[in-house]
Amino acid sequence: MAQHTLIALLQDRPGVLHRTVTLLRRRGFNIASLAVGRSEVPGISRMTLVVDASDATQVVSQLDRLVEVIGVTDVTNEAAVQRETALAKIVASPSRLAQLVDIVAEHGARVLHVGDDEMIVEITDTPERVELFIAFIRPEGLAELMRTGRLAMMRGRTPTRLEAPAHYREQADGAPHEEAAA
Repeated sequence: MAQHTLIALLQDRPGVLHRTVTLLRRRGFNIASLAVGRSEVPGISRMTLVVDASDATQVVSQLDRLVEVIGVTDVTNEAAVQRETALAKIVASPSRLAQLVDIVAEHGARVLHVGDDEMIVEITDTPERVELFIAFIRPEGLAELMRTGRLAMMRGRTPTRLEAPAHYREQADGAPHEEAAA
């Protein structure tokens, strides 16, 4: 089964994320990664979803049926920028930590904290490079790991399916959104 990266626009309302996840769970799709947050338009959230599915067409179709879903697109084979962030805590001897500071920087990670016998590092990169970095530091004494989930944004012009409807965009100048005013 292949992994597919989907981008969706959702109305920013209570319960929308729950309904989205429940729909996919009931249909037997495994969610490998999920990241959702406010978009550039008030009242609209943008979600990046990575699902294990032999064909993403059915996933897109199921999501499109939800009233709160404005649009969804499979960007797996499209020109898109994809990133993931990971925080990792490495536990090691003080002398080894001193050596690791330079080594993790060579891999594109930033050292956020160094203690007596542990350090916390952050890496933001493609999902593949984050995975390689984690595989590299695991034998060094990986004690904790937290990943954000994949974020994706298509290159070039945004497809119409991923644009907020006009009534949302018109209110993006700071005027209260119809649901926010209620």
